[in-house]
Formats: sequence, structure tokens, C-alpha cells
Amino acid sequence: MGEIRLMKGNEAFAEAAIRAGTDGYFGYPITPQSEVIEYLMAAKPWETTGMVVLQAESEIASINMLYGGAGAGKKVMTSSSSPGISLMMEGISYMAGAELPCIILNVVRGGPGLGTIQPSQSDYFQATKGGGHGDYRLFVLAPASVQEMADFVPLGYEMAFKYRNPVMILSDGVIGQMMEKVQLFDPIPRWTEEEIIQKCPWATTGKTPNRERNIITSLDLDPARQEKHVLKLKAKYESMQQDVRYEEIEVDDADYLFVAYGSSARVCQKAVKLLRADGYKVGLFRLITLFPFPYKRIEELSHQTKGMMTVEMSLGQMVEDVRLAVGKDQKVVHYGRVGGIVPNPIEVAEAMKNQIIGG
Repeated sequence: MGEIRLMKGNEAFAEAAIRAGTDGYFGYPITPQSEVIEYLMAAKPWETTGMVVLQAESEIASINMLYGGAGAGKKVMTSSSSPGISLMMEGISYMAGAELPCIILNVVRGGPGLGTIQPSQSDYFQATKGGGHGDYRLFVLAPASVQEMADFVPLGYEMAFKYRNPVMILSDGVIGQMMEKVQLFDPIPRWTEEEIIQKCPWATTGKTPNRERNIITSLDLDPARQEKHVLKLKAKYESMQQDVRYEEIEVDDADYLFVAYGSSARVCQKAVKLLRADGYKVGLFRLITLFPFPYKRIEELSHQTKGMMTVEMSLGQMVEDVRLAVGKDQKVVHYGRVGGIVPNPIEVAEAMKNQIIGG
């Protein structure tokens, strides 16, 4: 059993970063995720594990530092919040094109623009549909608890190196700032240079008597080669479906479903209890991976239910993917709050009654 602590979500992520054998964190402070770099600076992991912690001069600089570290086969990460992630988009596209693994934490705040420092989920499109230029995808994990903020760090590295692809952990201001009990995993040693060469034969670890040097780039001016590369990436993104993750709560006998992720899923879980107490058979389908998206499972559930409601702290973004999954015949509606307002379980339960059950 690992050590148990009471921690903020951002702190749990930072502690997990140290314990997961991270080689380098490169970030820039922005509310509501500044506790990540603050915790790392106070913990001074460079004195114990050799982990580099650096405040870059900007988010643009930090994502390009990740490019360099990841290119050498290192476990590297950054964290930011919505406007900062927007600044990183060019570098994220470069890393996806060069097939470089890393972890990017987005503790989402309200927008567009500078918006508010209050929580939101309005970066779903940015995280799952690209955000930067070109045909690329990120592997996207959506934590719904402080525990998952810690657990998704080693899982994120596992997926990042498995697919040689950036992984985004799409959190929000609720999960980042709230405090809960966390069971921390035992520390994982950083990889040695020999282990990196063995695990990452593509990495730029230098020319040796036994191997040629590697060259990593996202640039290819030959159209035929570039097309072949993009099609290879497409096949990789499709293969990610084998690692789709979700949680089903009170789904087996459900006539109606909430579909949600992150903090909205926690609100929906309470709303399910309220509705069940009133005699309504309502369940919750919680997404854990936003990409790959569980199209197949949602399509299956559409045949046993009478309607679905997505609950998102946005004007409705994930709802588009749910509608794609179920087709035209299933009733799918959206309920959301914006501007940094977090919906409460009572209003969510009433929305389900008004828009789906009685609609």
C-alpha cells in the first residue's frame, strides 16, 4: 500500500510526476494550475531523483523544451491552463508530427480569450480535434478525482511511449483545486541511458559503434513521403481504440443516461442518486479517454435506452461526438453552464426530467 495524503489535484499531479520517474518538467505559471510548478519547486526533486524543474520564459518555450527532451527519449511534461495551452499548439503539432511522447496537463478555465480563472470544460474541441495545425490527434485522459490526477501520470507515460504520441490530461479548475485523500504509488526510478536506448530505439541518443544516429523531424518536403507518414499516423490513431476507457454507473437497467467526464461526471453521479430515489432509472456513462472516444459502447447503449443527456461545463462540445455515435434516432440533448459556473446535482436532475424523461 502506498502513502496516503490529503492533497489538491494539482499537488497530486506534481507529486506523481516525481514518483513516475519524470526526467524534466518545463512549465509556466497560470491560474488555476500554478500549484504544479510551485509544488515541484518546493519539493526540489533535482536533489533526490535528478529531475529537472524549469520555469520557462513562456508557454511557447516550454513546449519546445519538451520537444528536445522527448527527442532524447526522456520522460518530460508540462502543465498549463487554457490560454497557455493555446500558445503551445504549434509545438504540440510538431511533437505529434515527429511522434514524440510527453504529458501535457490542461487545468481548464473559462474562455474564450482570457475569460475567467474559474473552472470550465470548454477545451474539449481543442484537446480532441487537434487544436494545432495538420491531421493529428492526442491521447486524451479526463480525470474525475484527485486520485486520478496522480494515477494518470504513470498511465499517461505508458500511453505516450506505447504510441509515441503526446498525451493530454484534460482536467479542470474543480479537480485541480479541490482537496481529497490520495493513495500515492511507490516511486518508479528514472530510466538510465542504457534503458532509454533499449526502450526507445528511435531516440536521439547519439551515434555509437553499434548504431547510427537518429534524426527526428516533422518536416518532409516530398509529398509522397509526407502522405505516407500522415497515413501511418492515421493508422496509429485508429489503433488507440484498443485502450479506450470508460466507467459505467447504474447503467445495466437504465432507461436514460447521463454522459459526462471530469467534474461534471461527479455532479451527474449525485444526480443519478437523486433521480433513482424518485423512481427514475437513470445511469451515468463516464468517459475516461476522450480520445480514443468510446463510439462503439455508446452506440450499443443507445439501443437499450430512451435518451441521453451530456453534461458539460461548455456550450456543448462532447455532445457532437455522442450524436455521431448514436445516429439520428436516439434523443441526445446537452445541459451545461459556462462562465465558470459549476452546475449542481439538483439542477442537473431537473434538466434530465424536463428535457429527456418528460421531453
